Amino acid sequence: MSTIMDQEQVRRAVTRIAHEILERNKGVEDVCLVGIRTRGAVLADRLRKAIHEIEGVELPTGILDINLYRDDLTIISKQPVIRETLIDFDITDKIVVLVDDVLYTGRTIRAAFDALVDLGRPGCIQLAVLVDRGHRELPIRADFVGKNIPTAKEQVVKVCLSESDNSIDSVTVGQGGAR
Repeated sequence: MSTIMDQEQVRRAVTRIAHEILERNKGVEDVCLVGIRTRGAVLADRLRKAIHEIEGVELPTGILDINLYRDDLTIISKQPVIRETLIDFDITDKIVVLVDDVLYTGRTIRAAFDALVDLGRPGCIQLAVLVDRGHRELPIRADFVGKNIPTAKEQVVKVCLSESDNSIDSVTVGQGGAR
């Protein structure tokens, strides 16, 4: 495994994405953050904290579970683990910044779009990812990217975040199955 981003690089990427979200949206009016469970939710919370430090405003932040919306649900497990979606605010007409750790084929994001639309009709959905590794199967692109990492399909991109992985923050690339 090769380390592509260390703890400091992850921190800087989150800070930069927070500034880019503020710049693109000319502030935070009608902006909310929704993280895809698990690491996307961690990153959304970090973005919320960074934006609070920059603007002094607390953005509504939620957690989205997309397992029921996946197109590979029957392939991944006979008994998929379904966790709760925790969004306690109305997303209708809001600028929803959807947050995930790795953008790969785009299928996770497609599932997230479906899940979000079941909760309301956002005015706009923007996508923020820590890593874009390429190999899209669907016409989806991120609006905010921490780092573009060209990979081969057989490589694995592993994101570790202290809150979810009990380790220091890092992004590594190695050989193995798809992720």
